[in-house]
Amino acid sequence: MKQEEKEKNLFKSIRPTKIIYPILIGLGVVSYMLYKEFDPKAFDMITFTKYTVIFLIVALICMMIRDIGYVIRLRILTDNYMSWRKAIRVILLWEFTSAITPSAIGGTSVAILFIHKEGLSIGKSSAVVMATSFLDELYFIIMFPLILLTINSSQLWDVGDVDSTIRSSLINISWIGYSLKLLYLITLSYGLFRNPRGLKWLILKIFKLPILRRWKHGANKAGSDIIVNSKELRAKKFSFWVKAFGTTFFSWTARYWIVNAILAAFWFSNYAWADHILMFARQLIMWIMMLVAPTPGGSGFAEYIFKEFLGNFLPATGLAVAMAVLWRLITYYPYLFAGVFLLPTWIKDKFNKQTKEEID
Repeated sequence: MKQEEKEKNLFKSIRPTKIIYPILIGLGVVSYMLYKEFDPKAFDMITFTKYTVIFLIVALICMMIRDIGYVIRLRILTDNYMSWRKAIRVILLWEFTSAITPSAIGGTSVAILFIHKEGLSIGKSSAVVMATSFLDELYFIIMFPLILLTINSSQLWDVGDVDSTIRSSLINISWIGYSLKLLYLITLSYGLFRNPRGLKWLILKIFKLPILRRWKHGANKAGSDIIVNSKELRAKKFSFWVKAFGTTFFSWTARYWIVNAILAAFWFSNYAWADHILMFARQLIMWIMMLVAPTPGGSGFAEYIFKEFLGNFLPATGLAVAMAVLWRLITYYPYLFAGVFLLPTWIKDKFNKQTKEEID
């Protein structure tokens, strides 16, 4: 099969019609939670003041900062080869892909093609995507222990009226998610910066196991990509990594402050600074837990975790579902609809024209 045919088949897996699945899952879970916990009187506690407008705007600004940070990072990682327009388009398409695939899968393979079709070689595109993955995981690996050191564990895991068994399960899921991220980062760092050929050898050994053998060709390609990417990334200066991680830090941190802004919009006077720090900490754990979510973009699971982890910051538990929906309307659904409009035109443009900008 020719390379272009493979690319077309890969893009078929992210066709715009797939947005129906996360929407249906999300609506189903939200409807069930509303049915179980809906309390009309709870909505009397929502107050609209000048802070409502101010902090909803702040929430939108935080989302913009997150995306702008990703765009700047993409330009840094491509040595400013990618224009602002192209970088914005790639980020929106990348987020769309992540929104319609399970969190554990993400949109990595398609992201490589998004970047490649904007003019970079497959090798350079693969190196860029691998670098973004490394930086994202590094953020979580650094921030999670800092959170545990600065916040009392009983506060961190005191998530309201949750059964002790469920609480234990949530704690275990978060540690499993963190362990997977840590293992991935250690393995990736070793392969990229220390011994890429050794990592390829290890990957091939693992994929010789009977249960994994059918994916050995893909594993061989992944190992070869790591060797090529290692040469690209090890040549970068320290200042390059400082700038790239700086944009990563601001992007993820801005994303976590969105919930703080949403809650402050309606109950500004209810929260002290310590409450905002605790909200931030719990969101970090929520995103780590969403790594193991089996649904597209964590749909349904994210709303449930929001209710359980952040519900006790609200004046009534019946409001948690409404706030979860508002949170997802700002941070998730815009990417679904952006992808619906961008992807068909982008695919038609890139596959019907001969790319003249590709570099070796």
